[in-house]
Amino acid sequence: MAANNRLFEDFARVAQGAAGAFVGLRDELEARVKDQVDRVLSRMNLVRREEFEAVQAMAAKARREQEALGARLDALEGRKAGGASRKSGSKGARRRAGVRGKSR
Repeated sequence: MAANNRLFEDFARVAQGAAGAFVGLRDELEARVKDQVDRVLSRMNLVRREEFEAVQAMAAKARREQEALGARLDALEGRKAGGASRKSGSKGARRRAGVRGKSR
């Protein structure tokens, strides 16, 4: 019976050693795959997430500023067009347009 126990203990030690070796193999494999992926990504000329988010924020800010300037321009053009429409009823505007009023 003592021989059987010793045999099982030896099998247990071998199994533990194999499990440890597999853990080491897994870690080594993960490291190699990570290195390979990093090499491939560096050749693809991709940007990091931080850089992308920074540029995205700059583009969003530029879009907001552009929309604000567009609204301001529309308001200024509306004011200018509103001033011109008030003057369009005058004699000078009708003459420039080639429209004649009533003769006196």
